[in-house]
Amino acid sequence: MDRRTFGLGAAASLTLAGCSGAPNRFQSYTGPQVTSVVINKGARKMYLLHNEEVLREYEVDLGFAPVGAKTVEGDGKTPEGTYVINRRNPNSSYHLSVGISYPNRQDVADASAAGKRPGGEIFIHGQPNDAKARKRAARVDDWTAGCIAVKNDEIEEIFAMVKDGTSISLRL
Repeated sequence: MDRRTFGLGAAASLTLAGCSGAPNRFQSYTGPQVTSVVINKGARKMYLLHNEEVLREYEVDLGFAPVGAKTVEGDGKTPEGTYVINRRNPNSSYHLSVGISYPNRQDVADASAAGKRPGGEIFIHGQPNDAKARKRAARVDDWTAGCIAVKNDEIEEIFAMVKDGTSISLRL
């Protein structure tokens, strides 16, 4: 992976939307288009890319049993493979969330062959909105049920920068 750029550069802009002075979790982004998202599960890193250029890099927490690919509901694993960003939820149980198209047809077929369900509702999200859940998450790494978790200020950037339809590759 090319690591030429880790900032947004002089031409890009990531700013808070609104002008009331009150905190606003919705940002505007006018920089280079994010053409893909890559998650390296082993390194616990997520990269937002414009072609081969790294625009942003984040440390991530994964599912509570992160080794291996997600195969069935409840296994605590984060999927591996190529999917797309297919939805966003500004009213999530977490600060904000961006949905991943897991499960795909192959995931469904594999789980069905094992007599199980593949699970779903895999998101990139911020920290829990519930104070008790937030405290539990802060005490351990890899605390999600299979999602990718980042800090709240980071999900605000991701929510602004990554559009629906963007390819996401989750790798070992």
